[in-house]
Amino acid sequence: MPAGGKPPAGYLMEVCVPPIIELKDIYKIYPNGVMANKGVDFSVNAGEIHALVGENGAGKSTLMKIIYGMEKPTEGKVFVEGVERHFNSSRDAIDAGIGMVHQNFMLVPSFTVAENIVLGQEPTKNGLLKKRQAIDETLQISQQYGLRVDPEAIVDTINVGMRQRVEILKALYRGANILILDEPTAVLTPQETQELFSAIRKLVDQGKTVVFITHKLREVKEVSDRVTVMRKGKAIGTLPTEEATRESLARMMVGREVLMRVDKPPSERGRKVMEVQNLSYVDETGRRVLNNVSFNIYAGEILGIAGVEGNGQTELVEILTGLRPATSGDALVNGNPVLNKTPREVRMAKVSHIPEDRLTNGLALEASINENLIVDRYFRSPFRKGTSIDYKTVRDFGAQSIKEYGILTPDGDLPVASLSGGNMQKVIVAREFTSDPELLIAAQPTRGIDVGATEFVREQLVQKRTEGTAVLLVSADLGEVMSLSDRIIAVYEGEITGVFPDAESLGEEELGLYMLGIKKQPAEEMEVLL
Repeated sequence: MPAGGKPPAGYLMEVCVPPIIELKDIYKIYPNGVMANKGVDFSVNAGEIHALVGENGAGKSTLMKIIYGMEKPTEGKVFVEGVERHFNSSRDAIDAGIGMVHQNFMLVPSFTVAENIVLGQEPTKNGLLKKRQAIDETLQISQQYGLRVDPEAIVDTINVGMRQRVEILKALYRGANILILDEPTAVLTPQETQELFSAIRKLVDQGKTVVFITHKLREVKEVSDRVTVMRKGKAIGTLPTEEATRESLARMMVGREVLMRVDKPPSERGRKVMEVQNLSYVDETGRRVLNNVSFNIYAGEILGIAGVEGNGQTELVEILTGLRPATSGDALVNGNPVLNKTPREVRMAKVSHIPEDRLTNGLALEASINENLIVDRYFRSPFRKGTSIDYKTVRDFGAQSIKEYGILTPDGDLPVASLSGGNMQKVIVAREFTSDPELLIAAQPTRGIDVGATEFVREQLVQKRTEGTAVLLVSADLGEVMSLSDRIIAVYEGEITGVFPDAESLGEEELGLYMLGIKKQPAEEMEVLL
């Protein structure tokens, strides 16, 4: 182009557009010496869906917390739309147009949808919320982005898929142009997942940018434009999604070949281990959460329960493991009643339990990793000698479990709270799998753990079943339920809607209809299969 002149007709001027987010040489070292990020370079282009995958402890969450202002990098620079930024809080990130939807939703259950969406930025008059305006603004933003919600519904009464929409709308209401979604499909049915993907694509069509953190490699292929893989605190590589396969991504994540299927020998069903009879539960508000639930579990089988979260599975598991009293009914393990017993009494009946909420029911966070590994057996041999605990035996057992279950820690005497979420889950799995159970109740056993650890846990569940353990599997991961289970029970609003003895021939879409209550088997047909 001539100096000082205008470009001639047809002249194409190349414009260098910076990434909408760019992280350069990011290091994050925590006070305990753990290095979560090691010189990470990461960039996201405007208007793309960018997937971020990696094992637990790979540094994904830390990196996203740095982008969202929840953590400060030890070294490195953060750029938003080409401008270097120094975030001191999430408020700074929100002001820069960044929103984050966490896996554990941050909503006020007793507030309406509209009240949650405008919370912190409420339209007010004389210090009071202008409810009509909040409702109208919620409707407007809901229609704009194709995320249908009922503004006046109480959050505690809506399903998990709808709550997720509220979280996304809450971020958009605050002006987010960049959305970070942390494991957004972890609790959704196939139908709800497809609705979410449609909504994400619509957001991108309207100029938004999405960072999508997931463990589900199939979803990476389905919805993202590019994918970045992290391993051991470093960014291993970024590539167009169309050039990646599930196998290649898993190999990049773990550093070795990973089986993407579960090799499961035929089930050899044995004696009846658990019998649940007409179990009902009415909560403190008078809502009937479980309604006359009956089923049997046999030695040498995995019985899977498929249902959208919030349909009674949590209460069922807590009742069967002594964490919650039943309203009526009965439950027997090897013919002995276990209903309304203490958790220790249930465990003494040879029942082990991987809880859904690892922080509340699974771990003593201030206790050491070693102590958490023996918390169910510290009072008996070989861990107790006389009136005191044999700490050498405890440490030896801890070292063995840490090695066998791949728990990433430099020292078993460190507090379990020092671990990543996925490694906390490995501690629970190690404890429960080594308790020699006759019945293993596994609630969300692979939630929040990486592809390599998931492969290991699933193999161990199948191994337990093959050795003759009865396994009750409750998982929001429908693929997990279908690939591991020998029989599947679908539940909706606290009732069994279908029983399927041949899990392999059942399609996800078909099962989803029973999970949503759209279809239900005749009672006499279910009775034979239960």
